[in-house]
Amino acid sequence: MAGPSLELDPNEPRADRPSPRAAIVREAVGIWALAFAGLVAAKVGGLFVPFVGGQVKAVAAGLFLYLPGVALRRRGETVDEYGIPDWPWRSPASWRQFRRDLAWGAGVCLALLVPVVAGFLLILQIVPHLPEAIRELVVPYAGGGTGFSFRFPERMWLHVLDQVLVVALAEEFFYRGYLQTRLVHAFGKGSLRLLGVQVGAAFWLTQLLFAVGHLGELHPWRLSVFFPAILFGWLRERTGSIGAGVIVHAFSNLLLMTLEASAFG
Repeated sequence: MAGPSLELDPNEPRADRPSPRAAIVREAVGIWALAFAGLVAAKVGGLFVPFVGGQVKAVAAGLFLYLPGVALRRRGETVDEYGIPDWPWRSPASWRQFRRDLAWGAGVCLALLVPVVAGFLLILQIVPHLPEAIRELVVPYAGGGTGFSFRFPERMWLHVLDQVLVVALAEEFFYRGYLQTRLVHAFGKGSLRLLGVQVGAAFWLTQLLFAVGHLGELHPWRLSVFFPAILFGWLRERTGSIGAGVIVHAFSNLLLMTLEASAFG
């Protein structure tokens, strides 16, 4: 009589075999950590080599675009699986996605305009009355400015190119394109509904890593980007693309730069 088989089912989970979820999270967080370490290294290097300090944005953009690309190529995946929209003229579906991204992006930008401007002006009134220790924690402004007079920053067109191509596109590809999608592969979309969109651990972890990733500059107020990140992540899930998030991300940064130029010169 034959004894019980000692062969192991290769599909059966084992204690010494990492689960697919663990492997995905390790990959995603590991790539984030590499990008963050590279960004910190560039900032530290800039303290000793001024040229390096002037290239921090370029280094960040390169890391945000290159590192996920390596992971995607290794698995034979394409960027369209990660919410990167195709050129709108390539197909009817691409054109529909382009119009959807443009409509959502423009609509959200318009909706943000009044509350953001009003909030900024309110902060200018409050900041001078805050104790210095608290002010340094919550805002980047030392005072209330010299008086608000609307003006654009100098060389605004360069800022537009920089914010769209170097900052918003690279960050949205990395965080809402690669990282959020990859973490959804691990955790699923989640069961909580946020304004009609399913969110869960993958969503919140992505926005948390986005905020912590801004601590390359060691100022606690940098963590406040967690809140706009929720909007960018929501747009990713709502539209199925990073396109609207890129528009709103760039617009938000440019609006803040314009408000700061208007308040502080």
